[in-house]
Amino acid sequence: MNKGELVSAIAEKAGLSKAQAGDALDAALGAIQDALKSGDEVKIVGFGTFLVADRPAGEARNPRTGEKVQVPASKTPKFKAGAGLKDAVNG
Repeated sequence: MNKGELVSAIAEKAGLSKAQAGDALDAALGAIQDALKSGDEVKIVGFGTFLVADRPAGEARNPRTGEKVQVPASKTPKFKAGAGLKDAVNG
């Protein structure tokens, strides 16, 4: 499912126009992104948790040359599925 299909599904289930559903989805995704940028977790009960994890600096290899390359430390977004989502997927 792509974003357009998701917007259509939201519009149908919530009784909104596609424009309103698109605006709502953009607002929700923007709020999640802003919370993660500030280091907060976003917990949606029954769905899951969005969080930021620290990835330490390390060493990698260039696959073409075999040369060692330093990889700087970074932060990465993660998602942990909640029990409700897991149950829904597993039937």
